[in-house]
Amino acid sequence: MPSLFDPLPVGRLRLPNRVIMAPLTRCRAAQPGDVPTPLMAEYYAQRASAGLIISEATWIEPQAKGYLWTPGIFTTAQRDAWRQVTDAVHAAGGRIMCQLWHVGRVSHASVLPEGMVPVSSMATEHEAHTFALDAEGKPGRVRCTPCRALTFKELMSVPQAYGHAATQAIDAGFDGVEIHAANGYLLEQFMNGVLNTRDDAFGGSIENRCRLVLQVVDEVVRLIGADRTGIRLSPHGQGIGPRPDPEWEPLAMRLMRNLAARRVAFVHISDHTSKTIDSPHRELWRAMRREFGGAFMVCGGYTHETAERELADGVADAVVFGKPFISNPDLVERLQRGTALAPWDQATFYGGDHRGYTDYPRAN
Repeated sequence: MPSLFDPLPVGRLRLPNRVIMAPLTRCRAAQPGDVPTPLMAEYYAQRASAGLIISEATWIEPQAKGYLWTPGIFTTAQRDAWRQVTDAVHAAGGRIMCQLWHVGRVSHASVLPEGMVPVSSMATEHEAHTFALDAEGKPGRVRCTPCRALTFKELMSVPQAYGHAATQAIDAGFDGVEIHAANGYLLEQFMNGVLNTRDDAFGGSIENRCRLVLQVVDEVVRLIGADRTGIRLSPHGQGIGPRPDPEWEPLAMRLMRNLAARRVAFVHISDHTSKTIDSPHRELWRAMRREFGGAFMVCGGYTHETAERELADGVADAVVFGKPFISNPDLVERLQRGTALAPWDQATFYGGDHRGYTDYPRAN
């Protein structure tokens, strides 16, 4: 049976182990321009022993931004700054993919270009909060600005924005990209039938609600190849705000068939229900993995023991770790040796300097 420390083919890559670093928003991009920094290069290089690093969520166009100090990948300056990150990771022997992000309605007017408001499948007043500027211009948690629905014409340009960002990522030296279609962000907003009751070709039926995400996948695959393209999904609308979608399971199986036909490199499931208990979705994951047939990854509060169980039980091919990678740059080695994990400092998760970012020591 496979172990976390066995190699795994993922698209054109051969991962040396199955311990994957999750995309982790850290809000440390330089201003102006939301560009990566040498400190970010150091942070990622420290964690290069991961089988694969999936970068922090990285926005694909001006309308896609939702949080202060998060990096983009659509300008020349952003692309060139990401090169220092990918070079550092590769020099340390690692592999890194860029997570492509459009937040949709999870945004605030203060982080968008002047005159823009958040967009989504439907016009809604979102009750969730984001990290933006308050009424006094100070950074903090603020309620999302009410959003408007994307027009049919505007939707035609969304796949092109993802495609441009994907080519920028490859030019920046990334080994591939992960399309972020999870956790309540734009593509999830179109897939979720509770949020999407449009009466055009992008809403209503399961087929229509899958249309945008599959158009995005097709454009990215066309430009950089299926073997450099992965996707992140989350079950039943888990994430920032959307109510559970009662049709998520048949929608997920439809997606698996379509993603299998396109031969994308991997599917990555973000399942928050597994943080404190066994996920109630394990049988669904097993069925989705069989339907997809490629590398299938799960994320959500796993320990070494529960991660190994998922591999042994045929639930997943690899396991994605988030917070443990923040405070344990040598997480793979600690897991392999049975070394105790260092605790993380949640107060330093978002924004700041090297403290709680690059100053966590490796085990002796």
